[in-house]
Amino acid sequence: MMDCRRCHNAVVAFVMVAVATGPAWGSGLDRLRSFVQDTQMGQAQFTQTSINAKGPSNGASSSGVFQFSRPGKFRWEYQKPYPQTIVGDGHTLWIWDPDLKQVTRKQLKESLGSTPAAILAGDNALEKGFRLEDGGSTEGLEWVVATPKIHDSGFDRIRLGFDSSSLARMELQDSFGHVISILFTQFNKAPHFAPDTFRFTPPAGADVIQ
Repeated sequence: MMDCRRCHNAVVAFVMVAVATGPAWGSGLDRLRSFVQDTQMGQAQFTQTSINAKGPSNGASSSGVFQFSRPGKFRWEYQKPYPQTIVGDGHTLWIWDPDLKQVTRKQLKESLGSTPAAILAGDNALEKGFRLEDGGSTEGLEWVVATPKIHDSGFDRIRLGFDSSSLARMELQDSFGHVISILFTQFNKAPHFAPDTFRFTPPAGADVIQ
């Protein structure tokens, strides 16, 4: 079994996150729709923090690199404090925990739905999976509030905060009020991906779980 932090990381990556460049004008909704229409690939550094009612959870910060190529391909690489790799190859979602020598495999189409993954890897029809509303301007960002239309997405509400040039933050809140905050930096909308970036082969000796 994964420990709680690894499970949490896997859940976040399982529903995945979109990193994007938006226009330097308009509301949060304008910027989100521009991203979905215009940004086909990208790469960014991320820092993920768990927050509860008392503030940031001690020791619950993770960081790494996120890469994506629409539709349906992404790689979410946790580097600190525990290595973990999540790959969507367009058909299958792979979660690899090297410490446990365990691979989890799931059909990608069952993993998207009304989740942040649909913003990244979907067919651009955001309103199919989400109720979208402008979230106003706070903390120097233009916000969008996305509410999943289905109840098994893992989160009750998703907030996306855009600065003048990119998606700077994402906040995912569950029904218990727990929030996962993700900060994106060093976004590159024209990265060069190696041919095997979005492929995954279970390492020899790894346990594979369906």
